[in-house]
Amino acid sequence: MRNKLIVIVSVLGIALAVYSAFVFSKSPPKQTPVFNPSPNPYADGIFANGIIESWQTNGENINIYPEVSGPITGMAVAEGDHVKAGAVLMTIDESVQRATARQLRSQADAAMTQLNELKAQPRPETLAVATAQMEYAKAQLKSATDTLDKDERTYTTDPGSISMDLLDTARNNARAAQMNLTVAQKQLDLTSAGAWSYDIASQQKQYEALCSAATASEALLNKYTIRAPIDGIVFSIQASRGSYVSSQGVYDTYTSGFDPLVVMGSEQGRLEVRCYVDEILVHRLPESSAMTATMYIRGTDKSIPLTFQRMQPYVSPKIELSDQRTERVDVRVLPVIFQFEKPTDISLYPGQLVDVFIGRK
Repeated sequence: MRNKLIVIVSVLGIALAVYSAFVFSKSPPKQTPVFNPSPNPYADGIFANGIIESWQTNGENINIYPEVSGPITGMAVAEGDHVKAGAVLMTIDESVQRATARQLRSQADAAMTQLNELKAQPRPETLAVATAQMEYAKAQLKSATDTLDKDERTYTTDPGSISMDLLDTARNNARAAQMNLTVAQKQLDLTSAGAWSYDIASQQKQYEALCSAATASEALLNKYTIRAPIDGIVFSIQASRGSYVSSQGVYDTYTSGFDPLVVMGSEQGRLEVRCYVDEILVHRLPESSAMTATMYIRGTDKSIPLTFQRMQPYVSPKIELSDQRTERVDVRVLPVIFQFEKPTDISLYPGQLVDVFIGRK
């Protein structure tokens, strides 16, 4: 009985193995691809990775970094907004800088007041005091002179009627009164002459220096308001109200690096594609006048013809498009920029990766 059971189990196992082999030997039906791989439309075309950007006469998308540091206190725009050049994008806390600018402007105004005071000299009230002091000195001189004349006549008439000590005192008083009159006259002349030209020039320079400091402080104050540099569209804003920003931009906790505060581009009627051609393929690039290219949108069968715009004639290390600050590969590439009209039947956005084939016309 036991042997029969072993035989039955063995037969069933063999049958199961044969069935499994039959089932798994069948090839699964081929899946229809969602889209076809990008074909090379040129006989000797060069493939390059590309990234869509807003159209610029030079450079890339506009990365806006604040020139000052502080927390953001106000947001005036949102991502996707179309703005005019000079429009306010956001504001940074300016309380300390505003107080500093006000202080420097007040110091400049005080220096201007002092300058006007020097130019307005002599002050009428001061001139009146100096004139009165001179008149008083004249009166003292006349009194001392009259006293001296009487004492000298008395001494001449009767030398014993007055002592020499009194006569010497009268003479000394007359000389002192004369010197007082001379000093009063010079003080009147000095007061009448007004401020010294060197004092005015020195005060003028102090006023100009304080004005320059106040102007610089007010110019720095304007930096706390971030404005749009061009007519365009706001692509991305990397911070929100309350975020701390600096001249390095905004700290990104995901990449552990710093990102620009705002990324802007021109109006998206026209876009451009920045291609990175590998250095080993650079020698195969046609002349700019004979260069043509086709762009394929990843995930679709759409292709768009490109028009050569410009080339950056500098082979530089390739930077991974996923993180332009930290990831590098040991390859050098040549940036080539093409332009195209934005199609109406498909959505394209700056920052989108595409496949580009470059050929000869």
